[in-house]
Amino acid sequence: MPQLAVALDVPEKQRALALASQLRGTVPWCKVGMELFTHVGPGLLEELSAMDFSVFLDLKFYDIPNTVAQAVKAAAAVGVNMLTLHCQGGERMCRAAAEAAANAAAGVSGARPLLFGVTVLTSFAPGEMPGITAQPSDFALDLARQAGPWGLDGVVCSGHEAAAIKASCPGLRCLCPGIRPAGSAAGDQRRVMTPALAVAAGADYLVVGRPITAAADPLATAKLIVAEMASSLIQKQN
Repeated sequence: MPQLAVALDVPEKQRALALASQLRGTVPWCKVGMELFTHVGPGLLEELSAMDFSVFLDLKFYDIPNTVAQAVKAAAAVGVNMLTLHCQGGERMCRAAAEAAANAAAGVSGARPLLFGVTVLTSFAPGEMPGITAQPSDFALDLARQAGPWGLDGVVCSGHEAAAIKASCPGLRCLCPGIRPAGSAAGDQRRVMTPALAVAAGADYLVVGRPITAAADPLATAKLIVAEMASSLIQKQN
C-alpha cells in the first residue's frame, strides 16, 4: 500500500506538533524539511518518533562524500527513518551515504534510514533546469537508473516520471512530492499530480504539504487523500 507523508513546512515547533497530533493514526509519515529543521533543530525528530510517526528528514544532502556520510550518520543517530540526498551528487557521494546508512544499522541504534535520491525537483518545468537541456522526465529516468546501483533505496520524482522509473528500475521505490488533490492550487509546483493518478503510476510514497496543513480541517483532508489512494490502488489491482 502506498503511504502518505505530510510535509510539516511550518516555522514553529508547536504548530508542527499540533498538526502532527491531529494527523496521528491517519498519516504514517511526517516530513521535516529545511524551514522547520532550521527553526527547531533535531530535537523535533525525536519527538515525532515518540509519537509513533515514521520520520522523513528532507534536507536534500548535496556535498562532498565525507560530509554527506557524516550527515547520514547523524540523522540515523536521532532515529530518522528516511532522508533525501541529490542524485546529482554523483556515485561516490551516494555510495558514501549508503555505507554510512549500513554502518548505522550495524551500530548501537540499529536504525538504517532509507535513502532517496532527488532526481528533478517538481518545481521545475521543461526548460527551467539551469545548464540541462534534457526534458525533466528523461533526466529523472537517467538518474534513477543509476540510483539503485549506487546503493539508494529509491528516488524522489514527480508522479509523471514514476511509471517509467518503476518499469525501468525494478525494486526502486518512488517518492512523489507535488501531489495535489483535484481542485487544489498548484502554488510554486509545476509537475503536479492527483493522489489517485500518482498511485496508479506506481508511487510508493506521496508527499502532501499545503493542501493538508493549510486546510480548514487538516485531518478531514488527510482522510480524503488516504481514501483516494486506497481506491486507486484497488482499481489498479483489479
